[in-house]
Amino acid sequence: MEPVIDQACAAALYAEGDAALDTGASLLAAAPEADDALHRRGEEFVRRAWERGWHPADLVRFVRLELDERRAVLAATLIAAETARYGELPPRWRAQLAELPGAAPRNKPDRFGYASDLLELYRLLLRLPAIEPVGPVPGTAADHLHRPPAPGEPRMLTRIRALLAKAEATGFPEEAEALTSKAQELMARHSIDEALIAARTRSTETPGACRIGVEPPYESAKAILLDAVASANRCQAVWNGDLGFSTVVGFEADLEAVELLFTSLLVQGTAAMTRAEAGQRASGRKRTKTFRQSFLMAYAQRLGSRLADTTERATAAADMDTDTETGAGTAEGTSGLLPVLAARDVAVTETAERMFPRTTTTRVRGATDLDGWNHGTEAADRARMGDHRKGPHGGPRDGEIMA
Repeated sequence: MEPVIDQACAAALYAEGDAALDTGASLLAAAPEADDALHRRGEEFVRRAWERGWHPADLVRFVRLELDERRAVLAATLIAAETARYGELPPRWRAQLAELPGAAPRNKPDRFGYASDLLELYRLLLRLPAIEPVGPVPGTAADHLHRPPAPGEPRMLTRIRALLAKAEATGFPEEAEALTSKAQELMARHSIDEALIAARTRSTETPGACRIGVEPPYESAKAILLDAVASANRCQAVWNGDLGFSTVVGFEADLEAVELLFTSLLVQGTAAMTRAEAGQRASGRKRTKTFRQSFLMAYAQRLGSRLADTTERATAAADMDTDTETGAGTAEGTSGLLPVLAARDVAVTETAERMFPRTTTTRVRGATDLDGWNHGTEAADRARMGDHRKGPHGGPRDGEIMA
């Protein structure tokens, strides 16, 4: 059946326009015996995406942005089939695969429409750009960017996720603050402990990276929020607006903290924005888009300031604790903690610069709605993030992000 597939692909994938897609889809619709070979060809295209640096969540997100949800489900179906052949996958791959949409039924709503959707998806897959790798391709040896979780870590992460989920769901601000503060306490202690243990054991661990979706609408405000969370956790975030994600570079424990905290704060911010917007509509206001944009910009920038302040306080407290435990500190702060953290900052910066040698600092569009800005600032002041940790490492100014 390969000749039929080759003919259909030649007609549809290497030419522009709907007419070429229609020609290819007609050939496939008339050849039901070629269905299996058609899907194997799609799995081959997915495999090429892995070799270009893409991960499952990146691929589905991009298909959704460029095409639609229907084709995104088809992509997820191909991804599930392609990755099923590997005996072992990196932890983040397993987590991403678990969140994929369910498999799409074949030849629905009809053979021609289904073939047309597949060919349009294949056309997009063939034109994917190469992006910076953040881990090994399945079936190959792990490289320096892949780090498996430390022993006992999954249980800790499960507890933190449970605390943040309760904080997001509760209708009582005091309870949410207590829950999130406890989650932050666990993350902060774990991260500092990891840094000190790595230094004492002369660990050869190096920074890794992960990608986090930053999707429309209001993606610039979301990217600023993620950048603030990353900076506070001794990571660096680089936003790719065209592809709908930011790449976060840092040590594994810190990357996990960034993923969890960003998701939680975004959920809290969206809920607060919805409540504030309902109040504005009740008073007769109709400028929804500008209100939301300004709200989320203020929320992101205000949280950035809060994270920077609480980071300094948490670092000072941890440094004093280290002095007390070791007796090595002086009035000038010469304990072992600050040099360890500084060395990790340098390692993260060097890794980020190696991965992204040509980044630029981009100034995003400012807020234009005073009510949205004020409500967003108030929501940021109420956000439950608890005491943060570690010192700032000199990220971009407010309103700027690395891209």
